Amino acid sequence: MTFADLGIEPLFVKALQENGIVKPTEIQQKALPFLLEKGSDFIGQAQTGTGKTAAFGLPILHLIDPDKKQIQALILAPTRELGQQIAKQLFMFTKYAPKKIFAEAVYGGAPIGNQISALQRPTHILVATPGRLIDLIERKAVDITNVKVVVLDEADEMLSMGFKDELTHILTVTPRKKSVWLFSATMPPEIKDIIKNYLAPDAFRIDVAKKDEINKDIEHQFVICNSDDKHEVLLNFLKSQGANRGVIFCKTKAGAQELAEKLLSVDRFNAGAIHGDLLQKERDKVMRAFKNGKLKILVATDLAARGIDVENLAYVVHFNLPEQIEYYTHRSGRTARAGKKGLSLSIITSNEMSALKNIERVLNISMKKIIK
Repeated sequence: MTFADLGIEPLFVKALQENGIVKPTEIQQKALPFLLEKGSDFIGQAQTGTGKTAAFGLPILHLIDPDKKQIQALILAPTRELGQQIAKQLFMFTKYAPKKIFAEAVYGGAPIGNQISALQRPTHILVATPGRLIDLIERKAVDITNVKVVVLDEADEMLSMGFKDELTHILTVTPRKKSVWLFSATMPPEIKDIIKNYLAPDAFRIDVAKKDEINKDIEHQFVICNSDDKHEVLLNFLKSQGANRGVIFCKTKAGAQELAEKLLSVDRFNAGAIHGDLLQKERDKVMRAFKNGKLKILVATDLAARGIDVENLAYVVHFNLPEQIEYYTHRSGRTARAGKKGLSLSIITSNEMSALKNIERVLNISMKKIIK
């Protein structure tokens, strides 16, 4: 099945092919026909890395009237990085569009004055983090009265970050006659409340099966050691990787910062940290250095890593196991992209073996034990 088979216009297909996007993913195959033809309320359960941006972005581009200089679609995302990534992909999709479709991304941690100025230009699609959008609404700096579609991307993450009040406010102040497209990896009670209160009872639902979510090009390994030996095991692994680049995941912000500092100052590895306690300009600096290759190792928390899209990452290390099984999928999906092979290594204590076995069972994967 091709994107043309699913109803995508040839000029968008051309842009997709130019960027190596040829075969639709499962969520795209399931979502695109409905969103293109009907476009009414929609619920999609799928993990990061399954192709959600194209699943909702392409139907939005078909919906936009470029001649109307007003915001016609609103996409809400949990983090600045994910918002920027969505806007970048929308721009890429529209390369050959006969009339220009403009998307603007707004987010916290950046000067609001610059974003207000940018919104004075024609904007058809607004990509926003909830908090910054509320700020713009309160300043009367954005007009969302003509929005036809509101997309909630990674809705569970927005709720876990404490954005429930902002989301309900935004859904209330946008037009009553609109479609809501909700994408979420999990369906906690707060998500079900939003679905009950703001989506139609007959909303179209799809669920990308968990067995298809883990990239088959990823090799999963684990090492068992004492807690005090974790750092030494990590060092030995990093030395074995040579010039390869990767991401190390920690459970806490303090843990990520401490590990990155130790890797850099004591162990002489070119590492940097990204987590929620950093100022936005500090996070941007680290991400620029990582993307352009100046940093070889990124130490991150789960939430801060959302939206990271860096090519040619050879490995992912779980220095601490994730709190939710879904996060293992998010983490591991940073490697083995564009048809390349990747490695996902868990460094655990014997007490964590049952949790690791549970990840294996739920995600239907097999992990290889490595002797340290």
